[in-house]
Amino acid sequence: MEMQQLSAEEVIKLYSSSIKELKRREIIRTNNVVGDLGEYLAIAHYNKTPGLPNLARAPIGTENIDAISRKGDRYSIKSTSGNVTGVFYGLEPMGSTIPDLPKFEYVLICKFDEDYDLELILEMDWNTFLRNKHWHSRMQAWNLTLTKKLQQDCQVVYKRKTD
Repeated sequence: MEMQQLSAEEVIKLYSSSIKELKRREIIRTNNVVGDLGEYLAIAHYNKTPGLPNLARAPIGTENIDAISRKGDRYSIKSTSGNVTGVFYGLEPMGSTIPDLPKFEYVLICKFDEDYDLELILEMDWNTFLRNKHWHSRMQAWNLTLTKKLQQDCQVVYKRKTD
């Protein structure tokens, strides 16, 4: 199918049909397509890779986490097609002297390319998250920037092979 030949209305219908089919297949659960794709692909990768824990999706709306291991470890999964993740709510604001209580044991970062093909899954523990988090002043919450330092601090659990 040559998408360039389609009208704007036809492309919109294709998008709508794609979203409905992704939901029917339980690949995505909300309208946060990139976030849901990252969660689905990260969990699938963990569950098919020997040596990694088996993960189950957390119920929609569960605060701070997206997956849980059989051992009870909590995972927050963030997806990005750029170099900055979405924000982490529920943590102490910048400048607070109150220490953050762990909201999860691990963060997984799913990095997509411009075609939304998965490039990378990084894993970090709570302490690594605390060392690397950055304040997003407009959102009044914390996020992560995919710097070389952050990537060196993380475990690479998936990296797409390049030709």
